[in-house]
Amino acid sequence: SPGVVSGVVSVEGGRSVFVFPGAGTKWSGMAARLWAESAVFAESMARCEAAFAGLVDWRLSDVIAQVPGAVSLEREDVAQPVSFAVMVSLAQLWRSLGVVPDAVVGHSQGEIAAAVVAGGLSLEDGARAVVFRSRVVEEVLSGGGIASVRLSRAEVEERLAGGGGGLSVAVVNAPSSTVVAGELGELERFVAACEAEGVRARRLEFGYASHSVFVEPARGRLLEVLAGIRPRSGEVPFYSTVEAAAVDT
Repeated sequence: SPGVVSGVVSVEGGRSVFVFPGAGTKWSGMAARLWAESAVFAESMARCEAAFAGLVDWRLSDVIAQVPGAVSLEREDVAQPVSFAVMVSLAQLWRSLGVVPDAVVGHSQGEIAAAVVAGGLSLEDGARAVVFRSRVVEEVLSGGGIASVRLSRAEVEERLAGGGGGLSVAVVNAPSSTVVAGELGELERFVAACEAEGVRARRLEFGYASHSVFVEPARGRLLEVLAGIRPRSGEVPFYSTVEAAAVDT
């Protein structure tokens, strides 16, 4: 394919960081071919499926293979565990090819996969964390939304200072890429105002105002369902996107 770039790079003396994304990185048939063609990837996915057993009423292999009657990947409590399994298994595949991370970092739910790959969580605890987190999100949170805007954090905060207080900075993706979260009506007005000034802004397909005070109602329930999880110090440095520094898992 003309869109594929290939080459050979030496990993001798280099340093690698594995970056794990958050929600939204999914599509129908995702990872199906890799599961069929890579023994390492398939073995890791099978371990993830076993870790999910007893926690969910669906099978990872059925969702990936799009078996008729399988649950929809559009469900948040399905998409997040599936993405977790794919991320953990991709990391295992890279390691089998000699690409070993010198550090890991994850965005949002990607931090769970990052913690597993770093050795800070067992696969079983990681599976429990992502399943329970996605389930609580589905049960407790609704309303509000998020939007991506091509402005710096400082520029966004300056604009929000004159608003009604229903919006806040949720994520700083890059020096000139910021995510805003909050009340839906105010969010739509914010996006419209940015577009009117020629600033690129768009609503993201998300059913709640993640990474903001709007998720506070889920805190108590999350602490309850995650109480049995036992983190440990990992072998690979884990960088927190909240602390912007390496932390002991």
